[in-house]
Amino acid sequence: MVGHAPARDRDDGPLADCPDSALVPPGHEPRCPVDITLAALGGRWTPLVLREFLRRGQATYSELSAALPALSDKVLSDRLAQLTSAGVIERHRTPGWPPRVRYVLTGQGRALEPVVRSMWEWGTARRDAL
Repeated sequence: MVGHAPARDRDDGPLADCPDSALVPPGHEPRCPVDITLAALGGRWTPLVLREFLRRGQATYSELSAALPALSDKVLSDRLAQLTSAGVIERHRTPGWPPRVRYVLTGQGRALEPVVRSMWEWGTARRDAL
C-alpha cells in the first residue's frame, strides 16, 4: 500500500505500543498514548494556554487573558476547565470578596514541557525554512 510501511516494520520502534486495537472511535476513552496526550491538549488554543503555565508555573484568569488577547472569555474558560479536568493544572480559590482564583501547574502538567518544547522547536524550524 502506498504511504504505509509493511506491517513487520510498524510493530517495532518507539511507537509500537499503540497497536491498531488501541485506537478507539471519537467519544470513547482513549487508550493509545498519543490519543491520551491529544485528549489533554486538544483544542486550538490549549497548547498556548499550557505554554503560559510552563512559563509562569501559575496564573490568574486575568493574567492569562492579557497574555493571550486573541482568546475569547469562553474559549479561555473552556481551556482552563479542560486542563483542570485532565490534571494538567489545579484551580485554587481563595476565600473572600471578591473571590480570587489562581491556576497552578501540576506535576503532570510540568511533564508536558518536552512536548511543548518539541512543538516550539519544530515550529521555529518550519518558520525559518519558510
